[in-house]
Amino acid sequence: MAKIGIIGAMKTEITLLLENMKKESEVKEKEAGSLIFYEGKLKGKDVIVVQSGVGKVNAALCAQRLIIQFGADCVINTGIAGAMGAGLKVFDMVASSDALYHDVDAVIWGYKPTEIPQMSCSCFKADQKLIDAAVKAFEKVNGGSGKKMVVGRVASGDQFIGDKDKKNHIMEICSPVCVEMEGAAIAHACYLNKTPYLILRCMSDMADDSVEAEYNFNEDEAAQESAKVMLEILACL
Repeated sequence: MAKIGIIGAMKTEITLLLENMKKESEVKEKEAGSLIFYEGKLKGKDVIVVQSGVGKVNAALCAQRLIIQFGADCVINTGIAGAMGAGLKVFDMVASSDALYHDVDAVIWGYKPTEIPQMSCSCFKADQKLIDAAVKAFEKVNGGSGKKMVVGRVASGDQFIGDKDKKNHIMEICSPVCVEMEGAAIAHACYLNKTPYLILRCMSDMADDSVEAEYNFNEDEAAQESAKVMLEILACL
């Protein structure tokens, strides 16, 4: 892949990537759409790294600009998430098989929960080559550590899930392995632009009533763990 776009919603999710980029190559900074895009090399690959901001609209606009203005041939979203899947623990990881919105609700018009009205696709499949690279990269970084990676569905919405009832509702309507606030919007933009994508997430919390203490304690470490695997994915491509 000629040019790889990498999105993190928050500064902590891209810090390690930028540090490594500055060691490996000259880094060009360009402001566009109120965001700073960093162009350079990581693991010998041409990359553009950007902090999108939190939430679906910020993420979608960022992905669109990465593809249209900066010519990204694929997009990878790295960061943290709340665990949903059975057996997932804090610091385990997820590579997306697909992604959808858990907060789309047009049921009154005859649509199923999560279905986007008047779209033929509401669940966006990730690229198999990127999935395979993520699985391989995780084993290289974390093999024998006791941590695990799951390939599965990512559900996104403009809500921070920290309530057991909300968690159970999301599980009921779409059965994701993790929940966060940007991935499906990036997947949606990539789908419309026919661009391969992957969501990579390290679990920072269990998306339940214990979330406040867990998230605040684990945010930076989980973000760094995701970035470490992100770097190895680039080496595997």
